[in-house]
Amino acid sequence: MTNTANQRGETFFLNLRFLLIVCVFVGNAIEPLIAQISSMHTLYVWIFTFHMPLFVFVTGYFAKSNLLGQPGRKLMLQIGLQYVIFQSLYSLLDMTVFRVEHIRHSFFAPYLLLWFLASHLCWRLLLLAMNKWTPLQQLALSILLGVLVGYLQIDGLWFSLSRTFVYLPFFIGGYHFSFAFLEKILTRTTRLYLLALAGAVITAAALWGNDLEAGWLYGNMTYGQMGHYEWHAGLLRLGLYALQFIAGFAFLSFVPLQESRMTDLGRRTLYVFLLHGFIIRIAAISPLYDYVGSPEAALIVIAGAVLLTLLLSHSLVRKWTAPVIEPSVQWLLAIERRALRQMGAAGKH
Repeated sequence: MTNTANQRGETFFLNLRFLLIVCVFVGNAIEPLIAQISSMHTLYVWIFTFHMPLFVFVTGYFAKSNLLGQPGRKLMLQIGLQYVIFQSLYSLLDMTVFRVEHIRHSFFAPYLLLWFLASHLCWRLLLLAMNKWTPLQQLALSILLGVLVGYLQIDGLWFSLSRTFVYLPFFIGGYHFSFAFLEKILTRTTRLYLLALAGAVITAAALWGNDLEAGWLYGNMTYGQMGHYEWHAGLLRLGLYALQFIAGFAFLSFVPLQESRMTDLGRRTLYVFLLHGFIIRIAAISPLYDYVGSPEAALIVIAGAVLLTLLLSHSLVRKWTAPVIEPSVQWLLAIERRALRQMGAAGKH
């Protein structure tokens, strides 16, 4: 019974993960259009109300099986290696091919989408540090830290510090989440209510999206950077947490429970995540967006983003790029073991 429930939960969250990576690709693809096409701005704001919090939530959910012990150490080494590889690749291409200005090229300033790798590593370390606490204590502290980090007088970009703490509650929530609870309440009737709620969020994005500072949605800026120096600025973040929870919960109405081709594609979202940035960069320096000036043309951009998501999720892409996307860390583990043996030998003398 338990194994069956776990399998159903894995299926649901893999389906969710694939739908979210589609949203990531679409959101990045339409960003150059949001200033001149209002419908794209509405779609963009709607996507950003839920896709990063939910992606972190899903990441926390799947961390249940590999947070502790050897699997946990191995995965953290792999995340660190992925970060070094892609931080180097993106920075090198920016300086030589894309010629993007105003980008800080530093291993201490994660490059655009690579903030997720840096923060993922930190979320795991923070959860390990709180491992003996109750889930409620972990969640309460994470929310408090998410609010307080905004008051720091620093650039939230460095070390992905702001996003690490802003999204920490979603990682911890996902780690402790029980799919059995969701399965119990996610009835056909509930899905209809959630679908209506998603429509309400989209309507709100259309009516008031222009009034919402983008930094709140990105989570990468302190209150001061967004011009909020008042002592109660943290209440705005609490309000945003409520919005993200509502928008994220509403999005669940789109997620199927049944296993399908989507489930298999959901196993390879990391490939889409790390590789799609190159496509976005190529599109940005090309004349593509000069020809997109209407909602109809923007729909072609969205369709292209969806098709490219399917392409990058293909098993052949995994076969060709696995050494870079999921690099082996056995050599790092071997170095670690040798170092520990040497330390042990030194301690005996």
